[in-house]
Amino acid sequence: MNLPGSQPARQQPTSGVAAAAAGSAAAAPAGSPEAAQATEQVGGQSGGRSLDPHLRRYAQRAAGMRASEVRALFAVASRPEVVSLAGGMPNLAALPLDTLATDVAELVATEGQSVLQYGSAHGLPALREQICDVMALEGISAHADDVVVTVGSQMALDMVTRVFCDPGDVVLAEAPSYVGALSTFSAYQAEVVHVTMDDEGLQPEALRQALDTLAGQGRRVKFLYTIPNFHNPGGVTLAVRRRAEILDICARHGVLVIEDNPYGLLGFSDQTYPALRSMEADNVVYLGSFSKTFASGLRVGWALAPHAVREKLVLATESATLCPPAFNQAIVSRYLARYDWQGQIKQFRAAYRERRDAMLAALDQHLPPGCSWTKPDGGFYVWLTVPEGLDTKAMLPRAVTQRVAYVPGTAFYAAGFGSRQMRLSYCYPTPERIREGVRRLASALEAEQELLHTFGARSAGGGRPEVAGGQSPSPDTA
Repeated sequence: MNLPGSQPARQQPTSGVAAAAAGSAAAAPAGSPEAAQATEQVGGQSGGRSLDPHLRRYAQRAAGMRASEVRALFAVASRPEVVSLAGGMPNLAALPLDTLATDVAELVATEGQSVLQYGSAHGLPALREQICDVMALEGISAHADDVVVTVGSQMALDMVTRVFCDPGDVVLAEAPSYVGALSTFSAYQAEVVHVTMDDEGLQPEALRQALDTLAGQGRRVKFLYTIPNFHNPGGVTLAVRRRAEILDICARHGVLVIEDNPYGLLGFSDQTYPALRSMEADNVVYLGSFSKTFASGLRVGWALAPHAVREKLVLATESATLCPPAFNQAIVSRYLARYDWQGQIKQFRAAYRERRDAMLAALDQHLPPGCSWTKPDGGFYVWLTVPEGLDTKAMLPRAVTQRVAYVPGTAFYAAGFGSRQMRLSYCYPTPERIREGVRRLASALEAEQELLHTFGARSAGGGRPEVAGGQSPSPDTA
């Protein structure tokens, strides 16, 4: 029995070689020499053509590696004439860069012999203690021994998936979900089942239904991946009254919870929500990052895990990077020790609130009837639904010709849903650029509606992912 809204069973490749070649064809840009070569090699298996020797050597998991739709946009979105509402780059204008430069120079001069050397896979002890202080703002009481410092929280997510997931295991994720997480799950050959959200975040009843149905099918669920605060890409926040219930549902089914919380301190009402990890839950692995509250380029994140899990994460770190960069950790540690980092976060909040307000006002002013969007109270993103019949992935090239970029909704689902949605980011452009970008986006949408009126509806294409809890998995205020 399939879950409501589930896709048909996928055809399995007959060999690792065929899977890898097919994956190469899918990952390469359409029309590129790589795509043509890989496609020819796949078809050539029955036609006598030989495969490229590298493709023969790929493991089956290589077929799950896909180019991110967000990464594919960077080259276009970075052009100065294009207003990019696509990427989630933090705005670093508020950082005291001159003072930080002096401080970093002093760090090299006085501690260079140690901070430029190899370090521990566990992370600098001083930084791990400071991370516990940061998490205390969300009600988490933690011991520094259970913190593992990573190269950004993306690495932590990769390690958790590697430690827990065998091929074919099920991962539950909100619908929609973070594109980087979906890429990680796919690379480790886990199967994603999406669970419905609404404007109060993940729906407990949909989660319960998903777990009951999967248990009845004999499918093994390893963990729930969730972004409870200021969701990427949904822009919604999990209601506090739902949090304990979701933890209880997962505990009853023996399912781990991966709480990804990079935006938790960036609420616009200055409210800090209690972390799931703070609710006396021993089945939660908490992922955090300094990318949104300090500097993304330093790539310093962490995982807080139960003791036994922590040991495996340290071993996974050693196999992946040997150790996270001690120099970057030392910069973050010195920043936390010497600067008013909480005051700096307040400045970030004010800047992002101004940008959020500019985007919501521009959407109200310019977008055509039939559009709806979430209204975030923190974080970086708005999730927009366009009128029936439009396809945001198909219209993206035409939007770029009007010098505006966004991320199509299909990037945030495991398989093909989201053709009427897009993610808009307000964190990096100035308010003036945001207003101009939304005006251009409205013009592109109106042009698409004219095409639709003239030529009729197009087929959006693509399959539906497995979705538990209903036929409309995206948060939508319409």
